[in-house]
Amino acid sequence: MRVLLKDASEMFIEHILAEKGLSKQTAINYLEDLKQFFNYFEDKVYVDELEGQDLNQFLQYELSCGMKVSTALRRLSSTKSFFVFLAKENLFKDEIPSIPTPKKPERLPSCLSFEEVELLLDAPSLEKNDGIRDKAMLETMYACGLRVSELLSLERNKVDLKRGLVSIMGKGAKERVVPLGDFAIEYIVKYLNEVRNKNKGRDSKYLFLSKYGKPISRQYFFKVIKQYAFNAGIKKDISPHTLRHCFATHMLENGAELRAVQQMLGHTNIATTQIYTHVSSKRIISAYDSYMNKK
Repeated sequence: MRVLLKDASEMFIEHILAEKGLSKQTAINYLEDLKQFFNYFEDKVYVDELEGQDLNQFLQYELSCGMKVSTALRRLSSTKSFFVFLAKENLFKDEIPSIPTPKKPERLPSCLSFEEVELLLDAPSLEKNDGIRDKAMLETMYACGLRVSELLSLERNKVDLKRGLVSIMGKGAKERVVPLGDFAIEYIVKYLNEVRNKNKGRDSKYLFLSKYGKPISRQYFFKVIKQYAFNAGIKKDISPHTLRHCFATHMLENGAELRAVQQMLGHTNIATTQIYTHVSSKRIISAYDSYMNKK
C-alpha cells in the first residue's frame, strides 16, 4: 500500500512530539521546513517517489535562490530527519546521502556592556504594575540566562525563593536547576506581593501573567524589551535573547568555568557555549583598543 507524503509527515510530527519529547513549536518549525521541500517537489505525492538525491537538489535550489546559508541548512536538517524517520519505518528504501554543506558564517551574538544591562534593567517604571512585572522578568532572565520560551513558561512552583533556585524545563524536556540571584528574588517577591496576588489569574501555574491573567506572549515581550532599550538610550539592536547572551558573556568575563556556564545555559554541546568565549575576547580587545587610543 502506497503512503501519501501528507500522511507520512503527520506520522513524523507525532513521532518527534511523542518519542523525542520536542515542543509543539519545534514541531511546527519542522512542518514548515517540510512544506518548503514539498512545494519544490510538488509533483511528488507518495513516499516511494522520494529519492536520496532530492536532499542535495533541494539544498542547491535554496542556495541558488539567495536563501541564507543558516536557513537552507536548517531546512536540509529538518528534511533529512524526515528521511531518516521514513527509513526506520521501512518506508524509504534509497540511500540517504552524505551532503557536503557550505560553512555557516560565524555570527557572534550581540552583547551589552554591564552598564547597558543596568540601564535596561532599570528602564521599567516601578510605579506601574506592568513595570514591576517586567522588571522582575528582566532580572530573572539575566540572572538565570534563560531562553525566552523558558522565561515565559516558567511555573510558579519551580521558583524556590528561599533557596534562591529555579528549576527550568529546557529543550528536549531536559530539566536543569540554576541559581536565581538576590536582585531577581527581590523583584519577584515585589511582583508577587504587589501585583500578581491581585491579578485575576493568580491561581495560574505560570509565574508571569498579563493583566488579563494569561501567560505573557513572545510578541509582547519582544516589543517591550525593544521599547525599554530605546527608553534607556541603548543604540544596539537587541532582542529578548540578548540578555541570555549577556549572562553567558559576563559570566565568562568574571572567571566562570566554561562547563558551569554550559550547564546553566542548558547546552547539550559545549561547542555551543564556546562561542561566548569569542564574544568575551572580542569585547576585552575592543575595550583595550579604545583605552589605548585615548592616550
